[in-house]
Amino acid sequence: METKIYTAQELSAAAAQLRAGELVAFPTETVYGLGADATNTAAVKKVYQAKGRPSDNPLIVHVADVKTVTQYAATLTPTVKKLMDQFWPGPLTIILKLKPQALAGVVTGGLSTAAFRNPRQPMTNALIKAAGFPLVGPSANTSGKPSPTTAAHVYHDLHGKIAGILDAGPTEVGVESTVLDMSAKTPTILRPGAVTRADLLPLLGEVLEQQPLVGKTEIPKAPGMKYTHYSPAAAVQIVDDDQQWTPATAWIATQSDPVGVLATEQQINMRKWPKNAHVISLGTDINTASQRLFAGLRQFDLQPEIKHILVTAFPRTGLGDAYMNRLEKAAGQKHFISL
Repeated sequence: METKIYTAQELSAAAAQLRAGELVAFPTETVYGLGADATNTAAVKKVYQAKGRPSDNPLIVHVADVKTVTQYAATLTPTVKKLMDQFWPGPLTIILKLKPQALAGVVTGGLSTAAFRNPRQPMTNALIKAAGFPLVGPSANTSGKPSPTTAAHVYHDLHGKIAGILDAGPTEVGVESTVLDMSAKTPTILRPGAVTRADLLPLLGEVLEQQPLVGKTEIPKAPGMKYTHYSPAAAVQIVDDDQQWTPATAWIATQSDPVGVLATEQQINMRKWPKNAHVISLGTDINTASQRLFAGLRQFDLQPEIKHILVTAFPRTGLGDAYMNRLEKAAGQKHFISL
């Protein structure tokens, strides 16, 4: 199968592929998603096949408006409507209870709930409207690998497996949406993102924040709760602060192979790096770091001689919580420890 790159001017052709039951990757403000007709079981199954995604990992349903959600959700409470008014379109995914048989089990993992999002990407909202149905949209990558933030990342992983990619350039946020479970007794963040607990508290009053580990036989309510995610081929270690970069730099010099480094501009400029350090800047703050994290990990994945990657940590405040959530998963919780 040839994978075509679509521009904004070719959006109608991309929508036609979706109506034909094919897969088209689309941009969002967070990462690129792998789109298929959420009402077409055969099309949704292709998503799992193309990604190599476990079949019990439910998919987020992307909509262009709130009205579409009412066709599937059992009810929209006044609080849920306020959430949608305040944060949609945007990087907030909301889990809701479904009407009976509203969506196929291949979308929900057999659960009685589904996750809905209205992305803040005009091109993608236009695509959903042109297609005429909501789109499932997990990250458009090989399952378990760093998420794609450019069309080139998608092409690298999925060319020959999907019909097309709608290209809108690099994504704005760089990490996936916040997943908020509104089907629970107390609103609960199952995956942190750009919409933070502090953002939600004024409206909700009480918000739990947890990423529970799901057992082997349990079905996760949200992506990232059960399976390995965001992992490059090289071993990733987290460098906790500026001081730790001094022994980390010394350790790099002892290695015979090149070592990948993802650090801030300040951290890069304040020291002399060994010749075998391959350094990529995460910019000057958490916003640029989140935008560049997955791209940096992917860049090192293209260099098989790199067996180790060191990545700087950020404080767990605001967007830093989402950044650290993804980084800790990529690193398998491994932190650099100086000897």
